[in-house]
Amino acid sequence: MDLFEDSAPGNNAPEFTVSEISGAVKRVLEGEFGRVRVRGEIGRVSRPSSGHLYFDLKDDRSIIAAVTWKGQAAKLSTRPEEGIEVIATGRLTTFPGQSKYQLIVDEIEPAGAGALMMMLEKRRKALAAEGLFDDARKRPLPYLPRVIGVVTSPSGAVIRDILHRLRDRFPTRVLIWPVAVQGEACAPQVCAAIRGFNALTPDGPVPRPDLIIVARGGGSLEDLWGFNEEAVVRAAADSAIPLISAVGHETDTTLIDFASDRRAPTPTAAAEIAVPVRAELAARLTENAARMIRASQIRHQRQRQRLTDLGRALGRPQALTDPARQRFDLFSDRLEPALKTFMRGRRDRLAALPLSLSVLRANLRNRRERLADLTHRLPQGATRGHARQRERLTQMAQRLTRARMRTLTDAARQIARDRDRITGLTHRLLATASRMLPPRRDQLDRIDRLRQTLGYRETLRRGYAVVHGPEGLLTTAEKAAQIPRFDLEFLDGRLTVRPDTAPAKPARKSKSPKDQKSLF
Repeated sequence: MDLFEDSAPGNNAPEFTVSEISGAVKRVLEGEFGRVRVRGEIGRVSRPSSGHLYFDLKDDRSIIAAVTWKGQAAKLSTRPEEGIEVIATGRLTTFPGQSKYQLIVDEIEPAGAGALMMMLEKRRKALAAEGLFDDARKRPLPYLPRVIGVVTSPSGAVIRDILHRLRDRFPTRVLIWPVAVQGEACAPQVCAAIRGFNALTPDGPVPRPDLIIVARGGGSLEDLWGFNEEAVVRAAADSAIPLISAVGHETDTTLIDFASDRRAPTPTAAAEIAVPVRAELAARLTENAARMIRASQIRHQRQRQRLTDLGRALGRPQALTDPARQRFDLFSDRLEPALKTFMRGRRDRLAALPLSLSVLRANLRNRRERLADLTHRLPQGATRGHARQRERLTQMAQRLTRARMRTLTDAARQIARDRDRITGLTHRLLATASRMLPPRRDQLDRIDRLRQTLGYRETLRRGYAVVHGPEGLLTTAEKAAQIPRFDLEFLDGRLTVRPDTAPAKPARKSKSPKDQKSLF
């Protein structure tokens, strides 16, 4: 008997190693499915430190593991996010280490507008949670920018509309940063333009803009997708220069609109928001100057009137001079004899003095010289007085001019602050209304549905009826038997019922509805 005889005669199947089986499966799978496009919903997404991307593609019955290598992950136009439906392009292969097959993905594209909208909403909520859309981050726009930077395509109608509207309203200097406004190059070029304008120095050869306008014409969701990229939103939020977004038409909304300091419905409206109307400014300045002159005149008139009123409160000047005049009249009669006596005494003293004619002439000459000197000094004194008065008037005119300029500057600054405040309050009012109306509308709909649910019409729908008498509802058979006719209200209308002519007694209550006597 052979000790090495095969216990299972006829079993001649060849033996394979694990690696041979894995290699054969890999060759068959890659030969049958070289390059495929797979549509499905992205499930679990993993981003390890190696830089590779691991995620699942699934539908309602199956799941395929997918991987994108580090070098290709940076080139994907759409980043995989959990919950969105995509079309993944790549090749099928196996992973022998875990005995499974997987899809090596080279490109990912959203599966229709619904997936794009889902991705857009998810990205908007994530960026809003970081505070990039908060109103506290938004900066006020300059009232009169000296330089405006425009980020748009240089060959489209958008830049012509912006330049034309700026020329009509308030001509100013415009710097154009040409970018692609759709496609894969859109987002990197727009980010570079925004950061490039912010990197300019105010006193450099290329002046730094006081305001940035990011503009593009209307288009589909795919055409505007470059302005929904996270990099563009962060560049707009980090801009130190106030930024106006004018992407698409009035009904188009992109994520850059939430991060910008001001959203314009169209590029032309962005130009209108950026600068005021020069003619209106000139008219306003003229009006303010006229108001300032009127205010100055009114002030002077009030001061003059005040001085006149204070003068009336003083006493009459004649009341001060009347006593002196009376004393003068009293002493006038005594003045003439006193003067004569004084002159007589002086004449006697003069006659007693040894005066000569030469002394009188010398005295007269001295007096004449003094008078001539005073006469010569009088015009000089008058000239100096006039010069001092003129200098004083000049100083007062300069002070008045400076005060007028300060008043105009303060008024312009206050007008700008009030305008910014009114604009902010308007935005807050509109935002508050848009936030409050949907919850109130939903609450009203819930109350209306509750009213319909609790109303007696729903009870009629379940087979019941309502009995109406001449004086209202009838709830007992005794009352129904006492009236000649009454109405039964069903779900689809009313029916008039007449009871028997003989008075009927109310039926007794029984445990079963079949035992109750009919009144009809």
